[in-house]
Amino acid sequence: MHQPAGAQLAPPDQVSEMLRRLAEEFSFPDPRSASEEGLLAYGGDLQPERLLVAYGQGIFPWYESDPILWFSPDPRMVLRPDAIHVGRSLRKTIRRQPFELRLDTAFERVIRSCAAAPRAGQAGTWITADMIEAYTRLHELGFAHSAEAWRQGELVGGLYGVSLGAAFFGESMFARSDDASKVAFVALAGQLHEWGFHFVDCQLDNPHVARFGACEWPRERFLDALTRALEQPTRVGRWQLDPEPAPATESA
Repeated sequence: MHQPAGAQLAPPDQVSEMLRRLAEEFSFPDPRSASEEGLLAYGGDLQPERLLVAYGQGIFPWYESDPILWFSPDPRMVLRPDAIHVGRSLRKTIRRQPFELRLDTAFERVIRSCAAAPRAGQAGTWITADMIEAYTRLHELGFAHSAEAWRQGELVGGLYGVSLGAAFFGESMFARSDDASKVAFVALAGQLHEWGFHFVDCQLDNPHVARFGACEWPRERFLDALTRALEQPTRVGRWQLDPEPAPATESA
């Protein structure tokens, strides 16, 4: 696997063949066989190839210490970019344009900031040093991306995730300024809508994504939607916001 120069559209047949070939070496159980808690498998490593196979099958790693735990929860929290809900207060903030919004200009800083962000009810972080290294490598290969909010040259919020076909798999976000990560998320959703993405995988139910309109899908529905999303080209390489992406917003 080589590092692409700028965003390119990889044909779905090419991506499907890549995932099929990689799955012969980096195999997972059927995601439908996961436990009631969503745990599917443990062990392995975080090589980019294994991560791509996992995401292509609706599986993601989530653990705090070895061994690596692989999950495929049922139900799955999902957001459609064309149906995002943006509340009145946040819409007012967006209209003020308090942040400079970017994609893929500081991926490693974003993931490290997510790892360092305090989480309610958590003493540590599940974004380990190994995960930072692995997802940064995925970014260098063109499959992981960051959305960023900047103010006066300082990174004050953002999020990161993985992209395959017309699916974006959200991982984590952080904010050092009020609404910074929310504004970055809305900008990303608007751009994904413009690009024809089918859904954003939010993995597990949480109030942060629920307020945007994310809802729970049965695993089978999610896996069917993922199959259809992988039939679309994959936007590989560094992403950039279109000059004026259409806002994917719904009035409160």
